[in-house]
Amino acid sequence: MATPTIDLNCDLGERDDADGMASDRALLDIVTSANIACGGHAGDRRTMERTVAAAMERGVALGAHPGYPDRANFGRVACAMGNPQLEGSIAAQIEALLQIVNLSGGKITHVKPHGALYHAAMRQQEIASLLARAVARAGISVILVGQAGAPALDIWRDMGIRVASEAFADRRYESDGTLRSRTESDAMIEQPEKAAAQAVHIAQRLGVPTAGGAVVPIVADTLCLHSDTPNAVGNARAVRDALTRAGIRCQPLRS
Repeated sequence: MATPTIDLNCDLGERDDADGMASDRALLDIVTSANIACGGHAGDRRTMERTVAAAMERGVALGAHPGYPDRANFGRVACAMGNPQLEGSIAAQIEALLQIVNLSGGKITHVKPHGALYHAAMRQQEIASLLARAVARAGISVILVGQAGAPALDIWRDMGIRVASEAFADRRYESDGTLRSRTESDAMIEQPEKAAAQAVHIAQRLGVPTAGGAVVPIVADTLCLHSDTPNAVGNARAVRDALTRAGIRCQPLRS
């Protein structure tokens, strides 16, 4: 029987302070794929260069993490902008990271939208399609990462694009399989043992517990860990250790 595998991805390069940089380095020792902020909701050339270099040193797959160009709201509020402008912004963000990755001798493996852009793409065909067009404008062939069960995955598959279905180790789910809103006080899972248990359940395809106590089925290729969750490093380490104990190998996405 083949050893079960799963990717562990994390949103990185979103902070430029000493604590943020230290946390990113620690997380890169644990995760297998990095979603690197590339100038929309966060990130600049310096943070991208630093994160790319640290990820490549550790064999962590490189991914672009574009978002709405709205730093004030950290990309978590949908911007009122036309689709051509949004597509151009996403393409420019990916191209900014691509330039740095090319100079470093690396390769962008995947693209995962951030925050409000992620949720819009999961629900709206036009946003999912323009995201794919923005990737094409950047001239790269990559895996597009989206939430397991979301219509966007089928849209991208129909466009001939490889996809990775994503689940969340540190977010609570509703009974319909959607994520609990961040406006709820218990939306994030901050206890390492609970994040670890949820990760193992998902990786073993046993479903995911919901906020109401039910279990909903979920099939995922990659598990997300957020770098801005309190005790993010502790959560990530507990998740990785629990997966290893359960006989699940963590490996990066490969395009």
